[in-house]
Amino acid sequence: MKCGRPVRMEEEYCQDCRSGVHHFTEGRSIFPYGEIWRQSLVRFKYYGCREYGDFYAKAISIYGRKYLERWKPQLIVPVPLHSRKKRMRGFNQAAYLAERVSRFTGIPWSDNLVIKIRNTKSQKKLNASQRKKNLRNAYLVTRKITGFSVLVVDDVYTTGSTMDAMAMCLQGAGAKDVYFLTVCAGRA
Repeated sequence: MKCGRPVRMEEEYCQDCRSGVHHFTEGRSIFPYGEIWRQSLVRFKYYGCREYGDFYAKAISIYGRKYLERWKPQLIVPVPLHSRKKRMRGFNQAAYLAERVSRFTGIPWSDNLVIKIRNTKSQKKLNASQRKKNLRNAYLVTRKITGFSVLVVDDVYTTGSTMDAMAMCLQGAGAKDVYFLTVCAGRA
């Protein structure tokens, strides 16, 4: 299992992991994406209900502990927002999660290691190939991280396009391994 997305009992890998190559090392999501989680994430991301983020970060830290012990990441990074989108929303939900996961686990985090240099379209309504194309050259790593094992934190994992783009960027700056933990995973 590579991405950790829910699969049927008889499947070892999801369709995306069977049919394509992911650039991240491995990842997991804490909850399956459904209507209740969607509503909850909307409240957190768009209505500033930070207490939801505190709950999510604690869940990532507790339920992700066995993976963190195996992966041994040296640094946590959030998926960055473009500065324009961050201004509109008021905060970066992934950075909020990453900072709190860092606090709960003791693993250092960086909010400025990766920056989003292109204001991309929202991924929500794009298919897998459009998502991949949309994120091409969207991120920039600000310094070398040779030999580092990095944990990327975000709210939702869908097709893996965001995590792949982050992984390629981080590996280009020298990261040895790129793992991820997200709040929810949905079917692509």
